[in-house]
Amino acid sequence: MLFKKVVIAGIGLIGSSLARNLKNKNLADKVVAFDKNAEYLQQALNLGIVDEVYSSISEAVRGADLVVLATPVGSFGPLAKEMSPFLEKGTIVTDVGSVKKYALTEIEANIPENSEVVIVGGHPVAGTEKSGPQAGFEELFVGRWCILTPSSRSSDEAVKKLTEMWQFAGMKIDTMSAQHHDKVMAAVSHLPHLIAFSIVGTVADLEGYEQKEIIKYSASGFRDFTRIAGSDPTMWRDILLNNKTTILELIQRFIEDLVALERNIRWDEGDKLFELFSRTQKIRKEVIDAKQDQPEHEKRLCAELKKN
Repeated sequence: MLFKKVVIAGIGLIGSSLARNLKNKNLADKVVAFDKNAEYLQQALNLGIVDEVYSSISEAVRGADLVVLATPVGSFGPLAKEMSPFLEKGTIVTDVGSVKKYALTEIEANIPENSEVVIVGGHPVAGTEKSGPQAGFEELFVGRWCILTPSSRSSDEAVKKLTEMWQFAGMKIDTMSAQHHDKVMAAVSHLPHLIAFSIVGTVADLEGYEQKEIIKYSASGFRDFTRIAGSDPTMWRDILLNNKTTILELIQRFIEDLVALERNIRWDEGDKLFELFSRTQKIRKEVIDAKQDQPEHEKRLCAELKKN
């Protein structure tokens, strides 16, 4: 047992999947959920993945030795400010946000340093486009990476405990600075989501039979874009707005590459197209070799979604 009382603020996909691990693997004596969504709280109780639920963060965190912020990152500041007076000395506050510099800045600014609360940024790089407690499942994190971003407000003991918690959930652990994390995630997650939102939005704007037939005959390419574009709107609004500097740089780079690709097609430059496609094919193979594309994980996910 790693913790006495864990509070999960935001009992959605990630929060509920973590709750399942904490309960089923006896990592905490008590697991508590906070959420503004009363339906989510009732679902979490019905599923048996938490012991108590609260619609007030100040009530939820009393006596907690770990608080996990699993809400959209835009709410981290207000939540940290509201719960700060009720946190005990030595309490660990972490999060699961996809933008770390903004997340840590907001949390640290609203929890005074003299409170002696320990803060460690975290990001389990896992998920689906589904949301809510019923979308979660215990195996969500298996084989995936969790990135911890310690700061001057962290402690070695807290990092060790969080490392163990995520390892019990099946994750591999890496540590890096918040700034480096945001650059990496902008490239491998934020930009691909942005492109998917744009492509699916373009199709949604088509008129008449064109849109209907594109939906009807969706093959794996467009279908996969819709899966990504089906992600939580609030979460991704906050991610893109709070990592905007890096994302805007990548958008400009992408536009330049897209213009070059347009030119290759216009001027029948087949050799350049073949060279690009060969490089991207190699990247795909490296992703598979690194076991970041797991058929068994996907089968498990599909089975869970069908049940729900």
